[in-house]
Amino acid sequence: QVQLVESGGGLVQAGGSLRLSCAFSGRTFSIYAMGWFRQAPGKEREREFVAVIGWSGGSTSHADSVKGRFTISRDNAKNTLYLQMNSLKPEDTAVYYCAARRGGPTTVSGRYDYWGQGTQVTVSA
Repeated sequence: QVQLVESGGGLVQAGGSLRLSCAFSGRTFSIYAMGWFRQAPGKEREREFVAVIGWSGGSTSHADSVKGRFTISRDNAKNTLYLQMNSLKPEDTAVYYCAARRGGPTTVSGRYDYWGQGTQVTVSA
């Protein structure tokens, strides 16, 4: 059974940076596509696509709202997924979730099989 544990969230001022990590266990990390999604306050029914990455790390996609500010990456030797977040804005405030699926990366949250518990990111103005 795949387990995902996010860490690295917190409170930061606008313009600041955070790096989220997602520790993967239970299966072979390097054959899973991974993604970061977020759930903003008042939007509990919607998990918004942030960034996804293929199993090798060679294929990535970022949402337009974070492009140029956030970078997804993975270290298959450490079984860890990352999200480097720079130039944070108040509208980035959300619970951030990592997700895993067999097969290629997709921006559709419903196609991911495994989810972490989430980590809170709060950006103050």
